[in-house]
Amino acid sequence: MKLLLATRNEDKVKEIKDILAELELEIISVSRFSEIPEVVEDRDTLKGNAIKKAKECSEYSNLLTIADDTGLFVDSLNGKPGVYSARYAGENCSYKDNRLKMLRVMSNISVRSAQFRTVCALVSPDGLIAVTEGIVEGIITEKEYGDNGFGYDAIFRANETGKTFGEMTDKEKKSFSHRSRALKKMIPIIKNYMRRKDES
Repeated sequence: MKLLLATRNEDKVKEIKDILAELELEIISVSRFSEIPEVVEDRDTLKGNAIKKAKECSEYSNLLTIADDTGLFVDSLNGKPGVYSARYAGENCSYKDNRLKMLRVMSNISVRSAQFRTVCALVSPDGLIAVTEGIVEGIITEKEYGDNGFGYDAIFRANETGKTFGEMTDKEKKSFSHRSRALKKMIPIIKNYMRRKDES
């Protein structure tokens, strides 16, 4: 059985494949399908965007599909950038652009608490829709720490480890990141779906 990842972000693809490695599935990226158009992420919640991406890509490919949407929610900024985290510094901005804008905006703010949230949606051609969420609490640092990861990883220090995701090894990040937590909740749902398909 194939599982389609509804993303063309190769950093995400690598991370998701690693987290879901225990599943006996061929995991493929939407990049393999030139006919699948770019999904417009126009919903105002992570859940809405994740479901939309998974549904549209599943309909085009006729495959079991998983999508995620991730946001950084900063308390002092009333939850921003939230659902707009990927394009916080503008359309077609880089990871670095987003981090530098966040550090600039937060430069004189003392309350730096934030959450990383990932919502995953699983959609099948025969009508299954399942949603899971993973959350990590932390703070926005005052400068970048570490060269690992991507996105905001170098400026988000997780409360549980005292490290930024940029300072963590891939193994450490896999063990408890927001994306890992959401995907690990999805594993039994995928296994149950595979079992039902085998029995039918």
